[in-house]
Amino acid sequence: MSGGVDSSVTAWLLKQQGYEVIGLFMKNWEDDDDSEYCSTRQDLLDAASVADLVGVDFEYVNFAAEYKDRVFAEFLREYSAGRTPNPDVLCNAEIKFKAFLDHAMTLGAEHIATGHYARVRAVAGPHGREYQLLKALDGTKDQSYFLHRLNQAQLSRTLFPLGEIPKTEVRRIAHEIGLHNAAKKDSTGICFIGERPFREFLNRYLPTEPGHILTPDGTRVGRHHGLSFYTLGQRKGLGVGGVKGSQRDDGTSDAWYVARKDLARNELYVVQGHDHPWLLSSELKALDASWVAGRAPQAGAYGAKTRYRQADAACVLASASQDEFTLSFSEPQWAVTPGQSAVLYDGDICLGGGIIS
Repeated sequence: MSGGVDSSVTAWLLKQQGYEVIGLFMKNWEDDDDSEYCSTRQDLLDAASVADLVGVDFEYVNFAAEYKDRVFAEFLREYSAGRTPNPDVLCNAEIKFKAFLDHAMTLGAEHIATGHYARVRAVAGPHGREYQLLKALDGTKDQSYFLHRLNQAQLSRTLFPLGEIPKTEVRRIAHEIGLHNAAKKDSTGICFIGERPFREFLNRYLPTEPGHILTPDGTRVGRHHGLSFYTLGQRKGLGVGGVKGSQRDDGTSDAWYVARKDLARNELYVVQGHDHPWLLSSELKALDASWVAGRAPQAGAYGAKTRYRQADAACVLASASQDEFTLSFSEPQWAVTPGQSAVLYDGDICLGGGIIS
């Protein structure tokens, strides 16, 4: 229970269904926890208040050490290597469905449940019962992208009560049963960073090495603050807005976007225009693959997301092993970013994915 409306309604629904429910609040970040950007204390109070109203036992557990070792260290390694990681994917695999699951099992629990918008379905597989990870029925809130690294053992013990209902209904239930957090704003961004300025935060953990910003023809148009602070497709904060480039017929200029990083030379390349060829990719390779069924899917036509909140893009899985795969797309994809996750779908079924290399 995070103190948010989704996990609060999840607890109430499970209680209504006859489960014996224990609410667990996880503290995953300790650095500068008393700052204006961290809401842990208020979230804990909200979660405890909801547990009291719903009538469930409540526990507090600190996973900050596990988070720093398993998630944050990898987060910094990826940024140091010039990639843009997705810590929420790693947090789900390592904390919410590993550390939290292990802790719940020591308490004698049969299942864990979260407020994620996704579904689990048991089907007959080639070796007996198999668990599928499905998209939520509310496509605008589906979070299967962030859950694609879950395995059979984890899914067999996981419940997603919100996967079958729309977010509007979750809010309605919260108001109806009198939850004080019914209108609480959904959390956004990376869990441990909150709303703080991202560059300022990374500055504390990574050395900065400024360098040149170049156009595709090698023209220097500015200075960057360190390659770690930029991601492909980034438009804001480049400091090259006043640089002249190609202009439209009406005399205005196209925006500049980050298109490439040259780590060896510490150079950042920017291009003008959203549809510049350097921003479009017809294929990708992904490493560190994780398959929900425990085995790679067969080659063929599928859908894929290369970032959260995009529609599935038609693609062909050319080859896949336990560890890596390649995808080719019918339509070029915009700003495919190393370090982000490429997640594969067969209709509503999330098959798994890997880290774009």
